[in-house]
Amino acid sequence: MRTRTVSTALAVLFSSTALAVGTTGSAMADSAKALPISSYGDMTVDGVHKRVYISDPSGNKVVVTDYAGKVVATVPNLPGVQDLAIAPDSRSVYAAVPGSDAVVAIETATSTAAARYGTGENTRPQTVAVAGGRVWFMYGDQPSHHLGSFDPAQGSPEVALDQLPGIGWYDAPELESAGNTLVLGVHGTWSGLAVYDVSTSTPVLRKQGMPSGATNYMNDFALSADGKKIVAASGESPYAATAINTDDLTRTGGYRVEAGNPDSAAIAPDGTVAVSLYAPYDKDIYVFKPGATAPYRTYTYAQGTAGGDIISSRGLAWAPDGTKLFAVSGGYGGPFLRVLDDATRFPVKATVSAPAKAARAKKLNVTGKLTSDKSFPAGSKVTVTRTDIDSPKGKSLGTKTVGSSGAFSFSDTPPAGGNVTYTARYAGDATHAPASGKDTVAVSRTTTSLSLNRNGALYSYGADVSFTAHLGKTYKNRTVEIWADPFGADKPKKLLKKGKVNSKGNLSVTVDMTRDTTVTAVYAGDARSGSKTAKSTAYAKVKVSTSVSKHYKTGKIGSTTYYWFHKNTDPVLTTSMTYYKGRQQRFGIQVYYQGRWYDADPEYFALGSNGKSVVRLEAPGQSGIRARMRSSYINGSSGDSVNSTTHGAWKYLYFTK
Repeated sequence: MRTRTVSTALAVLFSSTALAVGTTGSAMADSAKALPISSYGDMTVDGVHKRVYISDPSGNKVVVTDYAGKVVATVPNLPGVQDLAIAPDSRSVYAAVPGSDAVVAIETATSTAAARYGTGENTRPQTVAVAGGRVWFMYGDQPSHHLGSFDPAQGSPEVALDQLPGIGWYDAPELESAGNTLVLGVHGTWSGLAVYDVSTSTPVLRKQGMPSGATNYMNDFALSADGKKIVAASGESPYAATAINTDDLTRTGGYRVEAGNPDSAAIAPDGTVAVSLYAPYDKDIYVFKPGATAPYRTYTYAQGTAGGDIISSRGLAWAPDGTKLFAVSGGYGGPFLRVLDDATRFPVKATVSAPAKAARAKKLNVTGKLTSDKSFPAGSKVTVTRTDIDSPKGKSLGTKTVGSSGAFSFSDTPPAGGNVTYTARYAGDATHAPASGKDTVAVSRTTTSLSLNRNGALYSYGADVSFTAHLGKTYKNRTVEIWADPFGADKPKKLLKKGKVNSKGNLSVTVDMTRDTTVTAVYAGDARSGSKTAKSTAYAKVKVSTSVSKHYKTGKIGSTTYYWFHKNTDPVLTTSMTYYKGRQQRFGIQVYYQGRWYDADPEYFALGSNGKSVVRLEAPGQSGIRARMRSSYINGSSGDSVNSTTHGAWKYLYFTK
């Protein structure tokens, strides 16, 4: 018995969004959710609970969203809340709240304000970071800001103020941290950086300054997870963000952009760098692979589209695992939270090339290519679909292997005339984003002198199907051979019948459809009639059924019958399917959420020699969950290609107390 987990399916399901990819090097995310904020202060990401925290200084609150941008909580009563910093263990998000003269700890498990640490009357903390086991904050008003800290592990921590005696700043410097490293960054005309070791409660200066050429107009900076690298969104010439070595604050490189000074920077765990610009008419976000100085991906948000086209200053943040890049945008219709799912994956361009014209029922060849700046893994495949008059929603033609150069090809015999569109889709992989391409063929509709019916037809397993060859006018010979070639190397091609057609020009045979089968009619020709061959490929489903056990009753929700389970009871689902050596059933599951069914990733389970597969579905542990599953045979993915894709009936499950 194998196990499938409902809770894992839920987590994967509701943290996923799609990315619509354009040309190589450019992409647009399709996820942009409106934010209920009147201003933007800062953003931080909780990777444990998969939450995004966004401060709203004017609204005196912190808004919490899930990874899809849906608002899940609001933390109110935070007057003028500004900077945010998450603890290394992700248990707390610390917020600088100048209107309360406090730093507030937001508990991430509940997204509620759990503790307030008063910093003293009229201290007005504005920026915050967590380093060396302490919470550090910049406090004060123009023209004098100072550094303070406290140890949140103490029950009633003593707040230390003025920890850098004699040093003050006109504006509150930005604070960034990694481990025992704390970096202070001064924004504005005369920018500067200071790196401190805070392994003890007393900061020790390691280095202070700014590389030449990057001293003006630093709007933001990011610190790498290992504390060794800084990326400054500053005013280099020509336009670029600056890479800086933390140890000695020397410039180690630049990240070239096109049309303005960067005003946001973020570094992913793998070293991928994202920078954004205030660019109303140009590219908005640039993403650079580690060690590269030219972007491998850009994002552009055109004016007038939902969400506007301006990324907020300090408006970028990576998920801690690097799977997503979050961007807060303003401008037209904003503010919005944009979720960029594939920012660390190389963009892919897919092209398909088919003949401009082709004859109906004649084989045609289609070529295609995937293009990317990174080579594709061996065995990569594209899924091919044919859309025509008979199949307006598309018919799967299976998968095709992509060669080392990204090229692929396939053949097809279009059964219908008119415009026939071939679409190739690449699902993406760990380093490549999804892509698709298509081309359209004008297919003629001429009458052939030899035809064979049932081409492209789909039948139940074991159906007795009559195939009829129709021979047009010939000179003398009226004899036709009909051959059957079942899919699979273990079944040889076989002559079913040889004889003269009847007065209507027809010759028929019956085929037991237990497999996909190519039936061929052969006319040898005569003195005035040329030889001719007609082929018809018909398809056979498998037998598939699923039984459910461990439920305590059945009942209807609406008009649908559900199997009812207690929330901690594991359903057991037994699938019976036509057996073939090495065959697997695809176990598909969907979860009902806010009026829609959402797919979770399917899994494949092997059939026993008796054609059965037993799967235990791990209970979610919570009530009110509706799910449904079905077992399917998927041509080419279930271990063989001798039958056609067949879906079993949905089984509906409901978990209660």
